[in-house]
Amino acid sequence: MRSVVFVLISLAMACVQAFGAHAALAHPTPRKSRHATRPRRVVWNPVLRGSYESMLRQNEEIDRLDLPRIADEVELAELEARHDLVPIEETDGVHIAIREASHRYCRPWTHTFLQDLGEAYYNEFGQPIQVNSAVRTVEYQRKLRRHNRNAAPEAGEIASSHLAGLTVDINKRGLTRKQHKFIEDYLFNLRQEGLIEGAEERRQPVFHVMISDRYTEWREANRLASEQSGGQ
Repeated sequence: MRSVVFVLISLAMACVQAFGAHAALAHPTPRKSRHATRPRRVVWNPVLRGSYESMLRQNEEIDRLDLPRIADEVELAELEARHDLVPIEETDGVHIAIREASHRYCRPWTHTFLQDLGEAYYNEFGQPIQVNSAVRTVEYQRKLRRHNRNAAPEAGEIASSHLAGLTVDINKRGLTRKQHKFIEDYLFNLRQEGLIEGAEERRQPVFHVMISDRYTEWREANRLASEQSGGQ
């Protein structure tokens, strides 16, 4: 009798173990991939990289030209009335997306640069560039920094060059690769000539571009050279 009981118990235990093994095989514990949860790293390596040194050069250019950092709306209105700052003209090649009407102004050579870039871009793509920002005041920049810590200071050796009216921000949101490269190459070539300081910003969807007054002379020299070569 004891042997019969022992055999029955042994058979029962074997069945339990077999069922457990079958369940483990039927429902294997999923293995977590080491790569599945690893965030994808996007390499930020723009052609036009901003830097502390570039900001210093922008302020050196402002000092060379003896331009004021515009304090407030009163001083801004005076500069606009004297035509030291000119209104940015909206054309087929240039669209303005600046809320404050008094901030849709820039230095004359900056305006010329915008029209040249806009015309070249429109001829290539049939669309305008978009200007997101131009002249700013110290007062405005101080307020901007309260909710945008990426904004440049309103004072000091690396203060925003927008404060002197020779800098613009050109929109890059929604551009195709070809459009992005077109603007990138256009600005890179001018930077190589020493005519601009440019940076593709990472936190804001814009190209930040400060234009030197040397742009006017360079442009005129190119025009004369083109006319002379065309007349031969």
